[in-house]
Amino acid sequence: MIACARQSTKKFGKGDRRTVLVHGQTIRDDQLPELKRLGIIPSFFPMHTFYWGDWHRDSVLGPVRAERISPCASARKLGMIFTSHHDAPVALPNSIRVLSATVTRRTRSGDILGPTERVDVQTALKAMTIWAAQQHYEEATKGSIEPGKLADFVILDKNPLTIPAETLADLKIVETIKEGRSIYKARTA
Repeated sequence: MIACARQSTKKFGKGDRRTVLVHGQTIRDDQLPELKRLGIIPSFFPMHTFYWGDWHRDSVLGPVRAERISPCASARKLGMIFTSHHDAPVALPNSIRVLSATVTRRTRSGDILGPTERVDVQTALKAMTIWAAQQHYEEATKGSIEPGKLADFVILDKNPLTIPAETLADLKIVETIKEGRSIYKARTA
C-alpha cells in the first residue's frame, strides 16, 4: 500500500487524498515516517489488544511485535493523526471499549500490551471524533460540537477525562443525541 501511494504521489503530486491505512495494527516503526510523508492516515484497531492481545503475544506475533499492535503513541510522536475503529462484526460496535482499549491496552488476562503505545483519553477521543471526521473529509459538518455541525453525541454517566483510565470500559451511555434530537435515553433503576 505504501509503495502504491508513493507511486501515485510521484505521478500526480501530493494533493489532499487522505489515503487511509485500515487495520494498520502491525505497522512497523520504520514505516510510520513514510505514512506521514505520504499523508496516509492509519486507522488502528486497538481492541485487538483487549480481545486477542494475549493470543497475538503468545502465538501469532510474539511478544516484541505484539507490544506494537496499533502503535497509537508512536504515530502521535511523529505528529500524525490516527483513527480507531471496531471492525464489526468481528468485534461488536462498542465505542466505549474502543476508547478503553486505546487508552489502557489491557488484555483479557489483565496484562498491559505495549504500555508505551498507550495514549491519553483526550487523544483517544480525538481519534474517534475530530480526526475521524477529517479522515473522511467531513470536518466541516462532523467531529466536534459547534454551530453549523451535526449535533450527534452521547451523554455519559461519568466524565471520561476525570475518571481512572482502568474504569473507562464501565462507562454507560445515558442519552444519545442525533441531529439535535434525543433518540435514546437509558432507563433509570
